[in-house]
Amino acid sequence: MTSSVPFWITLGYLGVAILLGLRARAGRSMNSLEEWGVAGRSLGPVMLYLLIAAGSVSAYTFMGAPGWAYTKGVAVFYVVIYLSYLALVAWYFGPKVWAFGRRFGHVTQGAAIADRYESPLLGGLAAAVMSIASLAYAVLQTIGSAYILHVMSGGRVPVWTGVLVVLLGIAVYLYASGQRAIGVTNAFQGVLMLAVAWAVGLWASQRFGGGLWFGDVFATLRDRDPRFLTLPGAQGDMSFAFWTTSIIVSMLSFMPPVWTQWMSASSARTIRRSATWLPSYYVVILPMVVVGFIGIYSLPELARADTVALELAMQQMPVWLVGLLGAGTLAASMSSCEPFLHSVALSYAKDIAQPALRLSDARTGDLARYLLVPIMALIVAPVAIAEPDNLVMILLVGLGFATQVLPAFIGMFFWTRASKWGVLAGIVAGFSLTLAFTLAWRNPLGVHAGFWGLLVNLPIFVLVSCLTRPASSAVTERFFAIAAPGWRAAGDRGAVRRTSVSE
Repeated sequence: MTSSVPFWITLGYLGVAILLGLRARAGRSMNSLEEWGVAGRSLGPVMLYLLIAAGSVSAYTFMGAPGWAYTKGVAVFYVVIYLSYLALVAWYFGPKVWAFGRRFGHVTQGAAIADRYESPLLGGLAAAVMSIASLAYAVLQTIGSAYILHVMSGGRVPVWTGVLVVLLGIAVYLYASGQRAIGVTNAFQGVLMLAVAWAVGLWASQRFGGGLWFGDVFATLRDRDPRFLTLPGAQGDMSFAFWTTSIIVSMLSFMPPVWTQWMSASSARTIRRSATWLPSYYVVILPMVVVGFIGIYSLPELARADTVALELAMQQMPVWLVGLLGAGTLAASMSSCEPFLHSVALSYAKDIAQPALRLSDARTGDLARYLLVPIMALIVAPVAIAEPDNLVMILLVGLGFATQVLPAFIGMFFWTRASKWGVLAGIVAGFSLTLAFTLAWRNPLGVHAGFWGLLVNLPIFVLVSCLTRPASSAVTERFFAIAAPGWRAAGDRGAVRRTSVSE
């Protein structure tokens, strides 16, 4: 395709996103952590719905998911289970997290952990471990964004230039408007992604499947190569063990941006309403997965699987639809990149720098905004420019590390006896094993490295917690008054006993 129309449509979207992000602050001062970090806890249900939905539907939808469908087949549907679980988690835990933030002044996940266990060290460690997954996710989205500009320009915009352009645009409006910029841009991006995904999917199904009914695509695939419709897939590299443990690891990762989004809501009821609507948005993934399946028999010799939707578009679709696909894919990438960059900057400032350097809240708020630049320039940009091969694997590796913080949440919501030393020991042990099974011995027995980490992490967490002193009763009682209303402390070992089922 030689037309420049798709490139200008895509670039026009980028300009609109920057403008919306800059205007999102609407004259408000962004000097406080609460305003820049959690939008003054003021987002309504529709805005929160689109914020969470668009933030969780990323470049994976337009690049990773079609790529996995193209190479691995039905294994791609692991994300359906994961996202369905995310909606349930938001409905149950979101209001409790919001109440923690509202009553105790938390603006980050690490702050809640530090408060619950009376340990700034533990809060900082949790923030550092979680940042690995967050940065991996940001890298994944940045690669997707840059590659879109590269493809839509016909190769005239190098990937490294695309990385710098996208990160600069995000940095400008994130610095200016913080979480409000993420809310406004994600609302716009969310609507655009949903429309584009279904337009592209239906067009591809009509063109290559013989009709709008997606079942015809699966019937064709069944006749040509049914291996794509079962595990372990056509390449035989997606075992039941790895597929299942990848789902478990993804489900147990309480990512910091989601925590921050919950705390940005105007009320607990707002979160539950938004969470109830969430599954209605996740149908956005289905048409792009179908495009990946179509690519199996229409583009059999594709060099890079993650580009199957783009290659199909560039070769077959009208220029206006190609341009919308470019804008939609860029929207998907940016809508997920923004909250992770914002979350890492906020966590590094609040959970690590503030307790270490004894900074005031005002100085910490300034530092969080300034940290966007070194995080992007020294970490995200260099890794993204290196272009790691498999976008989905980047995410799964990051989630494996994030899952090791699970003991902190068990003690926050379910077990009053959990101690800071138990959580600390579990995280260190689980992280170390996950690191070894990621770098040295990759996923032994076909089981995800993060799952192996949990198998060591959780027993150590329980054992060390039972041998060490838990947090003070005052802290435990105020947390569990929210986490488990109707329960009260019993005995001197921090157990809990039910007194009522009302909430």
